[in-house]
Amino acid sequence: MAGPQQEAGGPRPTSRDVARAAGVSQATVSLVFGEKWRGRVAERTAERVRATARELGYRPNLAARNLRLGRTRTALLVVPALTNEFFARVYTGAARVAAEHGFGVVLYPSPEGIGPARDPFDSSRAALDGILASSIASDALATIQGDELPLVMLDSDPAGSLGAATVNLDIGDGMRQTTEHLLALGHRDILHLAADVDSWTFDVRSDALAAALSGTGAAVRTARALLTVEHARTVTEAALSAPGPRPTALVCDDDILAAGACKAARRLGLRVPEDLSVTGFDDLTLATAVEPELTTVRLPAEQFGERGMTSLLAVLDGRTPQTDTLPVELVIRGSTAPAAR
Repeated sequence: MAGPQQEAGGPRPTSRDVARAAGVSQATVSLVFGEKWRGRVAERTAERVRATARELGYRPNLAARNLRLGRTRTALLVVPALTNEFFARVYTGAARVAAEHGFGVVLYPSPEGIGPARDPFDSSRAALDGILASSIASDALATIQGDELPLVMLDSDPAGSLGAATVNLDIGDGMRQTTEHLLALGHRDILHLAADVDSWTFDVRSDALAAALSGTGAAVRTARALLTVEHARTVTEAALSAPGPRPTALVCDDDILAAGACKAARRLGLRVPEDLSVTGFDDLTLATAVEPELTTVRLPAEQFGERGMTSLLAVLDGRTPQTDTLPVELVIRGSTAPAAR
């Protein structure tokens, strides 16, 4: 909708129009929309400039400003797959913060989830200001980043991070909460359905499970599956049909794996949770679409994306990003119950 001084089809308002209406200099308008006003322009004045701009329908010419600054105000978010709801939520959070600072976010999936990726632009270094990337997609960065672009890693080993900053969820605590929940229900024979993906985030799950079970007398076995419902079903059927005592609980690295595990249990005539408790990780929409609904670890994906983008903006501005991990929460639903034996 056109502002009060901009009729449809009329001339676009300029920064000079904003300055005149707000009673400030044109330089002040430039400082406000260039995000350089702090310490130089009073906060009340900056808000008045923004309010006046909204009333007039003024939009800064970002293209011209970026040419002057030598920056595109564009970040690349590299993810393993566009089909994973978790990364869609991460993008939503990152894009929200980016938009507040005049940035855009380009979403780029690493081919086949992992492995090298082609450069998404003819010259990414000429088209991007920085990159956000998850540990699962980190191998894709060799072509895209080189050693020139600012990089923030998500869900990655802080000690071996490729980036200028690392943003993490407290994955280990999520697995600890899950394990303690199952132990409290009397489960002592556990199957870990692990993601068959070489990634730090899944290593953390495995290590945290082992640490939480240490000294409890509980036994844990591991079966590995690709991150698909079908492969998880196949692997779980084989594991539950193997000789020896059947596990009373399945700890899954991901809600998708948990959904496959529940399908396997039904095919074998086992009831969830009466015969077999099942837990997931992520709290995707899938967790409440299955029956019974999944006990799972809720990851604040949008907040994760917000923190990642905030950290990248800090790196670009020469500031020190936050380094604390984001807390996670075990959500107890119908897929877990006391051990049957």
